Amino acid sequence: MSDTGSGVEPSPVQNISAQYAKIQRQYQQILDRWTPHVLQRWLSTAGLLVVFMLRIIIAQGWYIVCYAHAIYLLNLLLAFLQPKFDPSLQDDLMADEIEEGGDPVSPLPSQRDDEFRPFVRRLPEWQFWLSSTRATIIALFCTFSSAFDVPVYWPILVVYFFTLFALTMRRQIQHMIKYKYIPFDIGRKARYGGAK
Repeated sequence: MSDTGSGVEPSPVQNISAQYAKIQRQYQQILDRWTPHVLQRWLSTAGLLVVFMLRIIIAQGWYIVCYAHAIYLLNLLLAFLQPKFDPSLQDDLMADEIEEGGDPVSPLPSQRDDEFRPFVRRLPEWQFWLSSTRATIIALFCTFSSAFDVPVYWPILVVYFFTLFALTMRRQIQHMIKYKYIPFDIGRKARYGGAK
């Protein structure tokens, strides 16, 4: 008899789902313990990236996996640097409203006044770290399968990646300059209370 008291044994599907839920809870507990340790998390991810790059260099293969991984990390970086609410979209909405005969002076608070607005990222740091770490682990495991070792002329991929990186970062920096936001708070002094 089972310990549930009903006298009915749980089905194999229920056992599997209970074990899966237990593993999910344990995984979440591990992630919760890692949350406050930002530097250690990023150092471990950098270590994984070094192991991955050494695997690519020593094995002389899996360049397409490396390229796909680099493009994915670039995508994550761009999402990390962008604001959650894009100011260019707000400008477009305001222009459309004015074109439709709306009042250019809205009764709602303006986004252009000098009040402090914290920078809210499209991709938070935690999600950036978690996604990049998962992607690096998956890419590392892909290098152990010959199915992903597609023959490619790798210098073209390197040149294409750096060109793509330069163009997207230039566009992102121009966007940051145009809408006057900085996605980092390095060097800013936190002011609490009255000005001194």
